[in-house]
Amino acid sequence: MRSISKVLISAVFLGAVLVTTSGCGYNTLVSQREQVDAAWSEIDNQLQRRNDLIPNLVNTVKGFAAQEKSVLMGVTEARSRVAGASTPAEKMAASNQLSGALARLLVVVERYPELKSNQNFIRLQDELAGTENRIAVARMRYNEAVRAYNTTVKKFPTNLIAGWFGFETRPYFEVPEESKEVPKVQF
Repeated sequence: MRSISKVLISAVFLGAVLVTTSGCGYNTLVSQREQVDAAWSEIDNQLQRRNDLIPNLVNTVKGFAAQEKSVLMGVTEARSRVAGASTPAEKMAASNQLSGALARLLVVVERYPELKSNQNFIRLQDELAGTENRIAVARMRYNEAVRAYNTTVKKFPTNLIAGWFGFETRPYFEVPEESKEVPKVQF
């Protein structure tokens, strides 16, 4: 009888420890997932801000550099892909394509001194640069939140809880290699 009581008490104690640990691990995962979602929301807001600036920028450039149609079309198409993307992975890829198209546009602008001195263009370019900086900061914060979340999802014992409740790792917002290269500008 004594051994059954000891086994029963041990089982109840072990069950209580498992429930407590699971609850703490689950709550940690939920909190970190919410941080990742909030960080992604900030990126999404900044991407929308950039998308809102682009038509004005394209129209300003179009007035000065109509013969640069392929570059302008590339920016417009990339902007449409960002607007049409529905998942974070699609938005990341489309945003990276848009960044490349904008870099090509700014290289083209260097060929038009009268455009570079246009006040409307200067204001739009400053707003775009500020937005790109906000996107970079939001991307950094998102990646920090993803790193913390993914680490928790992969570490024992929370990896067991994550598996039970369907928590999956999230992708980092990576910058493509071609975006890391400095564009060549000739004067």
